[in-house]
Amino acid sequence: MNGTEKVVKHLEMIQAVINRLGRNSFLLKSWSMTILVAAMVLIAKEDLQNPYTVLVLFLPIFGFWILDGYFLQQERLFRKVYDEVRGQTDTEFEMNLGKHKDKPKCSRLSATFSQTLVIFYLIEILFVIAVAYFF
Repeated sequence: MNGTEKVVKHLEMIQAVINRLGRNSFLLKSWSMTILVAAMVLIAKEDLQNPYTVLVLFLPIFGFWILDGYFLQQERLFRKVYDEVRGQTDTEFEMNLGKHKDKPKCSRLSATFSQTLVIFYLIEILFVIAVAYFF
């Protein structure tokens, strides 16, 4: 296998990881919505209505948000590796994420508070607050 074929194979491997991370992020969002709606149905029952029950709903939202931020950070790091490998003529199939952690938008905090995640999870939080207010 020559250098160009190795680079193409390496890029395919990296792209597969990026696709898997994106799929995991999508699944987190769908599970978050599913659990939130199921919990809202339970809260609608009269015997479970109290202020502390609503507070418990914030735990999975924040948990999914943090985990989703982690997957987004990993995806961004792998995109940096992809860009690095793309410019090579030969590769050793190395995926060193550590050297990209200092780059802009690659920190855990930056990924967790990215615009898309903030909007999605704030909508969930506002939904919980609205339902709690009306019940």
